[in-house]
Amino acid sequence: MSMGIGAVVVAVLFLIEAFLPALFSDPLPTRAQDGLTLALSVLIESLPFVALGVFLSIVIQVWVPAEIIHRVLPTRAWARRMVLAALGMLIPVCECGNVPFARGLMMRGLTPADTLAFLVAAPIVNPIVILTTHQAFGWDSGILVARILGGYGIALLIGWLYSRHPDPQSMLTERFQMTCESAAVDDGSARWKRSLGQLVVELRAVMPALILGSAIAGAVQVIVPRSALVAIGSNPVLSIVAMMLLAMTVAICSNVDSFFALSFASTFTTGSLVAFLLVGPIVDVKMIALLRTTFTGRVIAGIVAVVLLSAFAVGTVMNLVV
Repeated sequence: MSMGIGAVVVAVLFLIEAFLPALFSDPLPTRAQDGLTLALSVLIESLPFVALGVFLSIVIQVWVPAEIIHRVLPTRAWARRMVLAALGMLIPVCECGNVPFARGLMMRGLTPADTLAFLVAAPIVNPIVILTTHQAFGWDSGILVARILGGYGIALLIGWLYSRHPDPQSMLTERFQMTCESAAVDDGSARWKRSLGQLVVELRAVMPALILGSAIAGAVQVIVPRSALVAIGSNPVLSIVAMMLLAMTVAICSNVDSFFALSFASTFTTGSLVAFLLVGPIVDVKMIALLRTTFTGRVIAGIVAVVLLSAFAVGTVMNLVV
C-alpha cells in the first residue's frame, strides 16, 4: 500500500511540473526536500507523545483493574462523557498518544462513544495545549476560550451522536475487536509478560499509521501551493475553509500548532484561526490514519463531517463577534 501511495505522489509531482510549471515559485527538488523535512519533523515531534500514550495504554489495560475505572466514573452516560472529555486536562499527551490511550480505555470496557468523547477533547483541553495557546494569543482575542469551549463542545456532540448508534461494536475494526477479545482474558499472572506483548501490539497498530500520516502531510506540502490558500485569507468564509484544509494537511502536533497559526494572524480572520485550532488536533491526515487502526472508515467519515461543520460554525460566530 505504501509503495502504491508513493508511486502516485511521484507521478502527480511530475505531472504538475510538466503541465503547470508556473504554479510553484520553487523548483521540484526544493519542494521535495521541504516535504521530506516536514514529514520527518511531524514524525519525530509525535514519537515522544506516542510513546507516552502507549505507556498509559498499557497501564490502563494491564495494571489497573477494570472495576476501579468503572467505579470512579459516573454511571449516567451523559455525565460519564463529560468527565471523560475533561480528562484530557490531566493528561499532557497530544493527539498521537491519545489514540493508544483510548484503545486501552475501550479494552477496559468503556463504550466507543464514551471513548470518542475523550479522544476528541483531549488534544485540545490538555494542559500543554492550553498553555501554548495562551502564550501565542493570550486572552484578549478570545481564541483560547473559543478553542477550549469549542473542542469540549464538539467532543460532547460526537460522544452523544455515537452513543445513539444501534450497534456500537460495529464501529470498531475487526482487528481491534480481536485485540479486545484477547485482552479480556486476564488470569492475573505474568503482568510484565502481558505488558511487553501489549507494547508490541500497540506499536504495530500505531506506528505504520503514524508514518503514513506523516508522509502524506509532507507530500501535500509539495503538491499543494500554499499561496493558493493564503490568497483567500481575508474572506470571512473562504478563510475558514482554507484554514480547515490547511489544518488537515500540515498535521502539526496540537502542543505547538498555535504558534503555526499565529504566523497567519496578520492575513487571516480570527474565526479561521479558531477553526484551524479546532480541526487540526482532531482530524488531520495523521490523526485520521491513527483512528483507522481502531474505527471503521464510515465512523471516521462521520467524525470528520461533524468536526468540520462544527468548526465552521464556531469560526463564523467568531468572525461576527470579534
